[in-house]
Amino acid sequence: MDVDPLRYAQRMAVAAAVERRRGACCQVEVALAPERAAAAAALLKALADPMRLSILATLGRTRDPVCVCDFTASYALSQPTISHHMARLRAAGLVQAHKHGIWTYYRLADPLPPVAASVLDALGG
Repeated sequence: MDVDPLRYAQRMAVAAAVERRRGACCQVEVALAPERAAAAAALLKALADPMRLSILATLGRTRDPVCVCDFTASYALSQPTISHHMARLRAAGLVQAHKHGIWTYYRLADPLPPVAASVLDALGG
C-alpha cells in the first residue's frame, strides 16, 4: 500500500496539535446550527432525486409556467408520479403553483433558495 507523504504529514500535524487525555473531551465550535442544518438537509433531499433535478432544470429554462400534463408527456411518467415530485418540490419552496381549471401550472419559486440556484447554475439549468 502506497502512502501519500503529504497526506501522512497533514494527519500527523493534526494529531500532534491536539493532545488527548483519556476521558477528557474538548468542545469544538459548531459550524452550522442544528436548525440551519435541518433546513439545508430538507432542501438537499428535495434536490437529491434525479427526476426532480431534471424538472427544476426544465422549469429554469422556460419563461412560462409548465402544466403537469406537459411534464407527463415529456417524461413519460404518470400524472400521480409527476404530482408527487411537484409536491415535494413545492414543500421545499423550490416551485410555485397555480391551478387553471383541472390543471396545475408550475414555475420556479421566486426567489429560489440560493443553494438551489447554485445547483441549477452548475447543472446548466
